[in-house]
Amino acid sequence: MTKEYVKKETLVGEIVNNYPDTVEVLMEYGMHCLGCPASQAESLEDACMVHGIDPKGVVDAVNAKIAETGK
Repeated sequence: MTKEYVKKETLVGEIVNNYPDTVEVLMEYGMHCLGCPASQAESLEDACMVHGIDPKGVVDAVNAKIAETGK
């Protein structure tokens, strides 16, 4: 089981700022507006809803990337 670094309630801006290696994962899921001011204050769950994506899959992928890079 991968450690949970981020949760669906974690803000996208916080994820990008604290774990820049996850940008690649978020982009693969179709979140191309990571620099947008709205995304900075939006939870990962809200961002997933806007893009029609299952938040659990994104949370799992982001946490796996963080565990892989050790950052």
